[in-house]
Amino acid sequence: MRPAARDEALMRFALDEAAAATTTADVPVGAVVVDASGAIIGTGRNERELRHDPTAHAEVVALREAAARLGSWRLDGCALVVTLEPCVMCAGAILASRVGRVVFGAWDDKAGAAGSVVDLLRERRLPHRVEVVAGVLADEAEAQLRAFFAPRR
Repeated sequence: MRPAARDEALMRFALDEAAAATTTADVPVGAVVVDASGAIIGTGRNERELRHDPTAHAEVVALREAAARLGSWRLDGCALVVTLEPCVMCAGAILASRVGRVVFGAWDDKAGAAGSVVDLLRERRLPHRVEVVAGVLADEAEAQLRAFFAPRR
């Protein structure tokens, strides 16, 4: 499977995770971590409302599951696919875990840390930089977020 098609397939999986977050009134963001072979080793959705935990963002949940599955905090050779551009906290977790590639759907013009507000994932002054692929199935990811927030505004 070509890389763009693989990214889209994984993003569809992440979009399904995001949809499940709405059952607990969490913002619909979903994430998937894959190892170097492309096998899914971690999944996550926003669980801040569910767990009453400000750190329970989809990316952090997926990274924790992947690290537990591998038995190591180092996720070298892994990639993270997430429906929304990571925030600063999640970008820090991505950098700390040594994930090498991040694919995201929708841009976050308010809190994004992968190129919109800041670009922490590719900051040259840090010891680890991440390949970033932006805008994969962005329309679907944005529509999911708009549908969630529309009745709340």
